[in-house]
Amino acid sequence: MAALGSPLRTLRGLLRELRHASARAGRPYRDTPAYQHVMAAFRAHRVTSEKLCRAQQELHFQAATYLCLLRSVREHLALHREYHGKGERSPREVAGLVGFRLPQQPGGKG
Repeated sequence: MAALGSPLRTLRGLLRELRHASARAGRPYRDTPAYQHVMAAFRAHRVTSEKLCRAQQELHFQAATYLCLLRSVREHLALHREYHGKGERSPREVAGLVGFRLPQQPGGKG
């Protein structure tokens, strides 16, 4: 199993993704139920002594998994918006999309 990193880093990543998601919705991310739930869960499972806390490890794993899901969905939507078909395109647009340039025709036509 891969190392999860610190819980604080995971929490910050989750809050960053919630901020991105709520920006699309047009409301402050601190007013969302997701923000309140995440903060309550992290506060309830913080370690106050040096004992092994299985619940905290499970929470951290779930939070890291959810962070991966949120980040992947956001990146997928960005790629989908960029490359999703917009109907019929001209050959010049298709060539530009994949990084090519069409050759110039002699006589200045094109």
